[in-house]
Amino acid sequence: MKKIERVQTGLRIEKRLLKVLKGLAEHLDISVAELIEAMALHAFEGKAPFGKDTMARIGQLKAVYDLDLSAADSHVLSEQG
Repeated sequence: MKKIERVQTGLRIEKRLLKVLKGLAEHLDISVAELIEAMALHAFEGKAPFGKDTMARIGQLKAVYDLDLSAADSHVLSEQG
């Protein structure tokens, strides 16, 4: 195991996206923070963070929480109000 230092952060994130992340973290039996760390580390190396089965679960969670956003939306999001 590698020793690390974690810090608390005030992360603002789209509501439905957070619900999917929470559901996926629960399914994988890890925290949302650990899930985000893993996704970022994979992305930094240009690797896909999820396999076929996990992607299927993500699809189910997106349907449950009505998440219709995609990677193409990531640069065009704006908050209401």
